[in-house]
Amino acid sequence: MTVQQRTSDGGEALEVWIDQDLCTGDGICAQYAPEVFELDIDGLAYVKSPEDELLQEAGAATPVPLPLLTDVVDSVKECPGECIHVRRVSDRVEIYGPDAE
Repeated sequence: MTVQQRTSDGGEALEVWIDQDLCTGDGICAQYAPEVFELDIDGLAYVKSPEDELLQEAGAATPVPLPLLTDVVDSVKECPGECIHVRRVSDRVEIYGPDAE
């Protein structure tokens, strides 16, 4: 496993992405974790890069900062569109979201 695939505490690195086709534009995710999510002018939510840039490409993912993991998971649970996906970077297995096992 590379350094990029480990968090500072030795846990698995996670990333999050949003399926805009299912996004309702409710904005709950941006309320829970504004450092990670943002509503764009089209009314849909997108993830932001660590540099705070909106990632508008379909399927674009961004790392989940460990201090924000609870807020991101709460966003997943509260999202009315069920469009937020959190997966492990190492094997891309979804651990939170509509496709989580």
